[in-house]
Amino acid sequence: MSDNSPFHTPPRFSATFDLDSIGQIQRAAATGIYDIRGGGAKRKVPHFDDLLFLGASISRYPLEGYREKCGTNVVLGTRFAKKPIEIKTPVTIAGMSFGALSGAAKEALGRGATAMGTSTTTGDGGMTQEERGHSNILVYQLLPSRYGMNPNDLRKADAIEVVVGQGAKPGGGGLLRGQKITERVAKMRNLPIGIDQRSACRHPDWTGPDDLAIKITELREITNWEKPIYVKVGATRPYYDTALAVKSGADVVVLDGMQGGTAATQEVFIEHIGLPILAAIRPAVQALQDLDMHRKVQLIVSGGIRNGADVAKCLALGADAVAIGTAALIALGDNSPNLEAEYKKLGSTAGAYDDWHEGRDPAGITTQDPVLAARLDPVKAGKRLANYLAVLTMETQIIARACGKSHVHNLEPDDLVALTVEAAAMARVPLAGTNWIPGPGGY
Repeated sequence: MSDNSPFHTPPRFSATFDLDSIGQIQRAAATGIYDIRGGGAKRKVPHFDDLLFLGASISRYPLEGYREKCGTNVVLGTRFAKKPIEIKTPVTIAGMSFGALSGAAKEALGRGATAMGTSTTTGDGGMTQEERGHSNILVYQLLPSRYGMNPNDLRKADAIEVVVGQGAKPGGGGLLRGQKITERVAKMRNLPIGIDQRSACRHPDWTGPDDLAIKITELREITNWEKPIYVKVGATRPYYDTALAVKSGADVVVLDGMQGGTAATQEVFIEHIGLPILAAIRPAVQALQDLDMHRKVQLIVSGGIRNGADVAKCLALGADAVAIGTAALIALGDNSPNLEAEYKKLGSTAGAYDDWHEGRDPAGITTQDPVLAARLDPVKAGKRLANYLAVLTMETQIIARACGKSHVHNLEPDDLVALTVEAAAMARVPLAGTNWIPGPGGY
């Protein structure tokens, strides 16, 4: 059939070898190295949009928003710590390192979190004066790399988070590009200036839950048993990892799904290892319930939290709080459309977040370039983050009140239905319009 035929069929791309797959093959063939980038997963996976709340009507009575209170406070570390921490909103700031982020960005995170009465977290590379000085509640991360770790900073923190894994790269270490290893970053991490840094994938002094229990005891002794001890795991085997963290003595378990971001790692990690957070919450909660530790050991979940509905759904599925990372950076002002021309010069675009690891962020957030970092006003950025946290909190309250709850922790799986069979099976709530929960009863 000639090209001039009115019945000419246009060319079609294979569903398997689509344009993105072809581009990845061509890039690999041209360079001989795997792709490294920042940000989080870009593939579509089951998420909180596949769940809906059942608001109160006759069988349940809603609360009046202007007259009836709905509590949002969360107490973390009640199991063993002498000084548990209390946050006013169930939304915390996840660990993001100085190095991946600028000093001004770390300060802004502290300012925004403090304004809303919640906590922020150090990330890899140690504690900076900016974040300790502006974070009323600061969680110190102890990572496999041990970069910047010292007992004095452990004692300065309000809680300690032992990081076993991260949702974007469970089983693997992170990467900080050499252009971000400035003199200050290098000194904090005891690294050579300007050389790519790859973090270890596991802690050097323990290999299993028995060793983890010893490490947690050491941390308690260093800090006089005052600080809550968190254990953070990437969502892979959430039932067993949660159970083992509890048995090792954790006060809080942090569970990070695959939609969580990272400074940089192999794209194959980001897109193909780990579970969506929607699939991980109920097994983790089941582990806590089986050990009679639900609400006694607190559960914080993270990975793709965007709005108050996401927060409320996590709480309804059994979490005590959530942590945000990517959303917090967006709130600070990163990838602003006003900077589109500069992003195009980098071969990127505002909102793509592919360029975070390169250290040339025009918004001054994910960079160590002093000229670019100076663009970020930490006071204004902190205010934007505080505004965003306030909205998340109010949206969560709106949903809780609509379901007849006087505290956000009173939300429960019975308040939810799923729009898809996959979401119903993962969240263990009925498919909308039915009483059917797909899948076997066990985990």
